[in-house]
Amino acid sequence: MKCNMSNADRILRIIVAAAIAVFFFLGMLKGVAMIVLGVLAVILFMTSVMGVCPLYVVFSTGTKKACEAEPKGPDKA
Repeated sequence: MKCNMSNADRILRIIVAAAIAVFFFLGMLKGVAMIVLGVLAVILFMTSVMGVCPLYVVFSTGTKKACEAEPKGPDKA
């Protein structure tokens, strides 16, 4: 898969995942919120490390300008 996330997008996702992790380790999250936000943090972290957001692929969009400028389709030249 091609990278479809800008550096700013990746950094923001890592910051949000880190904030959720801090809340988790400080014991501020309990029950269902802990599970849901924990899964969200893992997803945000993994997508930022890989540089690919599956939802961006589904909706044929992205935040990386180089990916938007690339021609799409079988007639790439």
